[in-house]
Amino acid sequence: MNGEDELLAIRAAELYFQDDKNQSEIAARLGVTRWKVGRLLAQAKERGFVRIEIVHPKARRLPLERELQELYGLADAIVVPSSNNDAETRIRVAEAAADYLATLRPRVRTLGVSWGRTLQQVADALPDGWADGVDVVQVNGGVTVNRRVGMASTTATTIASKGKGTVTLLPSPAILEQAATREAIESDRFVSTILDKAREASTVVFSAGPVDTKSVLVSSGYLTAEDVRTLERKGAVGDVLGRYIDADGHIVDPALDARTLGLELETLSRARTAVAVISGREKWPVCHAVVDNKFCSVLVTDDECANYLKEARKR
Repeated sequence: MNGEDELLAIRAAELYFQDDKNQSEIAARLGVTRWKVGRLLAQAKERGFVRIEIVHPKARRLPLERELQELYGLADAIVVPSSNNDAETRIRVAEAAADYLATLRPRVRTLGVSWGRTLQQVADALPDGWADGVDVVQVNGGVTVNRRVGMASTTATTIASKGKGTVTLLPSPAILEQAATREAIESDRFVSTILDKAREASTVVFSAGPVDTKSVLVSSGYLTAEDVRTLERKGAVGDVLGRYIDADGHIVDPALDARTLGLELETLSRARTAVAVISGREKWPVCHAVVDNKFCSVLVTDDECANYLKEARKR
């Protein structure tokens, strides 16, 4: 592009994007053909003279999505704009995950769900009639050991109700006192049937938690703050389905893991569609571990986390 065409491209872009002139009006103003105006506008965009930004909170960051898919081998990625408010960002990501589930085709028939604050937000964001007869099954234990309202059952039941379907709950705590107790419960015919059903779900949706004393596993009474600090010293970056992992996706505390009831991480890797819904700076390390170790095939996140993942892959 010579200097004259560059100036024409800039002027055409100003008239088109700022003055709302159509291509015929621009052609008449600049004394060129309508065909050349179209070419000038395309060149203005290619050269970076024009930057188009969709500012709606539900707008997606398509270039970032494509990069994440290529870098991590994801089947799909959904990236939404971050907000200056962390709570608002979490809501945006949960809404994006709800939109994704509602628009999946073919429609979800059997959905495995974990639990926690993020999954409850996804459940709340799902529209009524998002599915037609979905069979929801809980993939990890969630009966709390204190008097807090049971979030796990509420989440799964809400998703099933809005999807005109049924729900199968896993009637067990997430973490047992003894490994032998966990083994006994999992060997029960009723519980093992539920777990088998969870393993065969066509779609699984889950989140991940940071290594944080404010974790839902602490507030639910499964772990103490000191337990979490010990896990951090062992190299944990977060938990997935209640299983604490390091940056390489390895279990950091085999004894604790032996007391944890629910799907194994390897099952997520083999699932037809495993949707991870993760946002927030404190979850960046565990999000990287999830995508880098292929525990999910679909990631729903915010653009700040997506940029972190992009740079982490390049290091």
